[in-house]
Amino acid sequence: MKLRFRSTVCSMLAALAAGMTAHAEEFIIRTDRPGAEIQPTMYGLFFEDINYAADGGLYAEMVKNRSFEFPQNLMGWESFGSVALLDDGPFERNPHYVRLTPAPHKDKATGLTNEGFFGIAFRKGESYRFSLWARSTSQHPSKIRIELIDPSAAGETQVMASETIEIKDGQWQKYTTALTPSATVRKGKLRIFLDSKTGCDLEHISLFPAETWQGHENGLRKDLAQKLADIRPGLLRFPGGCIVEGTDLPTRYQWKNTVGPVENRPLNENRWHYTFRHRFFPDYYQSYGLGFFEYFRLAEEIGAEPLPVINVGLACQYQNKDPKAHVPADSLQPYIQDALDLIEFANGPTDSPWGKVRAEMGHPAPFNLRFLAIGNEQWGPEYPERLEPFVRAIRKACPEIKLVGSSGPKASGKEFDYLWPEMRRLKADLVDEHFYAPEEFFLSQATRYDSYPRKGPKVFAGEYACHGKGKKFNHFNASLLEAAFMTGLERNADVVHMATYAPLFAHTEGWQWRPDMIWFDNLGSVATASYYVQQLYASNKGSRVLPLTLDGQPVTGAEGQNGLYASAVTDDATGGYIVKIANTSDSPQEITLNFQKLKKGRSLTDGRVITLSAPLRPDGTPDLDCDNTLENPDRIIPVETALPASGNTASLTLPAKTFAVCRIPIAR
Repeated sequence: MKLRFRSTVCSMLAALAAGMTAHAEEFIIRTDRPGAEIQPTMYGLFFEDINYAADGGLYAEMVKNRSFEFPQNLMGWESFGSVALLDDGPFERNPHYVRLTPAPHKDKATGLTNEGFFGIAFRKGESYRFSLWARSTSQHPSKIRIELIDPSAAGETQVMASETIEIKDGQWQKYTTALTPSATVRKGKLRIFLDSKTGCDLEHISLFPAETWQGHENGLRKDLAQKLADIRPGLLRFPGGCIVEGTDLPTRYQWKNTVGPVENRPLNENRWHYTFRHRFFPDYYQSYGLGFFEYFRLAEEIGAEPLPVINVGLACQYQNKDPKAHVPADSLQPYIQDALDLIEFANGPTDSPWGKVRAEMGHPAPFNLRFLAIGNEQWGPEYPERLEPFVRAIRKACPEIKLVGSSGPKASGKEFDYLWPEMRRLKADLVDEHFYAPEEFFLSQATRYDSYPRKGPKVFAGEYACHGKGKKFNHFNASLLEAAFMTGLERNADVVHMATYAPLFAHTEGWQWRPDMIWFDNLGSVATASYYVQQLYASNKGSRVLPLTLDGQPVTGAEGQNGLYASAVTDDATGGYIVKIANTSDSPQEITLNFQKLKKGRSLTDGRVITLSAPLRPDGTPDLDCDNTLENPDRIIPVETALPASGNTASLTLPAKTFAVCRIPIAR
């Protein structure tokens, strides 16, 4: 975790200058009443391919339309000279390729240029792995020259790196080379020249950084994957979201198309391709290079429980009002079989059909899948009607799998009220709730789960983010209110077993939806204030809930609580305690943490407090509308200071508009 350090004295003087409250608020924490266990899956990640999160984002492939399968087959490419498109290539599900033949004059040239995703960016001195499948068009070898270029270069040449590949004969083979640029370029391109009198055929043209996350050949962007790992998530939900449904059923996300050799994974149209005409990207497709194998592997590598989401036989209900757009309830067997096959792919032995596929991809050991979500943001009677046969089949074949159902697209209302009883009837293990809502929602919902039934399905807060009124962009105040709301998730850990902010990623040039947790361009990335809220919760999850009250009531921002929200947990690993506090008020708050009923002979010792707050304006007030940017990534980051403690109390002054995590150990 990125942290700043400063002295307690300085922070307290700043609080005094801002005008402290007249008296200390005393939080009573009963250490003798440990309650619900905080689930390992409590704080996690939700990945959806929106805002160019996959191709052009987390998936490190730098070439757009690498297999020429976009409906406009050369979209992303510029051709020059003698270039022809053919469709009898070596890969059944990606049949298109290009044929380069010599130009008709010695001073003319044949070749291709790829624009990448908002440009191809590369850094001076770093290595990039180029690969393609190729064959000579005769029995004689041919040559191609590979270049990384800067079209706007002011020097004598556009070429920043160059290598030559000899295509040996008329058989399809994979060729690779490494390119090391002489300059850093933000808006570069990949160029390929035919460099011989003999022509050649090219297919699946690919460019990756040599250094990917964990060094995988078909890998992920190192900086983006590292930011996910740094959260220390307990859960990874994938691949969406609405893309699971598709604009129509033919474009739904089909996991079986995303496994096996990457060069034979078919193209799919992204659900967000046509959705936002005010931010329209006509080249938004899914190469499926980032597929279910890569998702499972990522979850394993960052220590997160995998939670795949599968289609329930419904296309996107927002986009399809005609019942004929969906699979009839009596025709679901192929979809149900896909679900059972997915479980086998994740968990089956290597001699099972789908377990063998997993093993052939390099992971003979099972991925230990324990959760499966069926359907995304579905609603109406058509959803439980289709969900029920899935539940029956999976319970019978794989009773160990916990099933996640949906409560619809909103956190209240007609569809929500209808679906929760249906999920109980079907005995779903968890129910997915979504809420993209303004400030008032997050300020009022810290008590949301206090009155939920303690038995029956648990809650998965699967998609949430504060969308400020008139401020639907990342800003600190939104993250502070999310932190306040999350104290209610933690206090009700017997009901809430999973929570994931959404969306996760956004390309600065390709976004369609905001706010988002992590922003990036082709050279860098930045964590938002909302990212640090999630990180602070996940990294300080603790073990069991402890009762925490102010004047006998939970601290939920209620009347008379001065905009304070708080929760407390044990930290069994250290024997200490963790208290999370959000001060949403305009004034600093003096707070005393009173840990009652400590075991005999035990006492607190000095701890630390990690705070997250907005920078101050010239007038001394917090700049609540600001957030981190690529140019200024450390404007809002956690700051750690000492927290004095003795006996059974610890005291702090919490500045206005600040979120804090207090870690108090036990003296030994």
